Amino acid sequence: MNTHPEQATRNPFGVQDAPDPDGPDVDEFADSIELGGGADDPNAQRWGSIIEEVPDSIAGAWSSRWNGGADPTIPGDTAQAWKEGKAVVKAAGSRFYLLFDWDGGKRQALLDVRYIAPDRLVGRYINLGSPDITRPWVGLIVDDRRIDGCWTNGRLDFRR
Repeated sequence: MNTHPEQATRNPFGVQDAPDPDGPDVDEFADSIELGGGADDPNAQRWGSIIEEVPDSIAGAWSSRWNGGADPTIPGDTAQAWKEGKAVVKAAGSRFYLLFDWDGGKRQALLDVRYIAPDRLVGRYINLGSPDITRPWVGLIVDDRRIDGCWTNGRLDFRR
């Protein structure tokens, strides 16, 4: 949902861009987060739709889930509850864009991230239904089936 359709977007989905995905608050947040990718991580256990083919990159279809905030559009939602959905990852230049949904596809958000190490992604999230909601995000590419992620209030993970 590009709220300014007359303007070109950086992202390959044509939706509203996350503002300042490389801002100082993003780097400060990234410096404060340690993701180990271990078997004890909340994202280590399989969940979501399992894709049988073995992907050779992080681009493509994923399952997504997040917690740490209550979505006021979902009756009875809590910050602790996982909001699950589908996601698509696309590369554009030196960046990755992760478009994901929840609440049966009724809500969408975009991550605009860059590599800062071979397995670490850093950038910003924008809630496309409420674009005033943006937050820093950090992800660890554990493998081509698992990305562990944190935002300022909780987790935002991807599996396939």
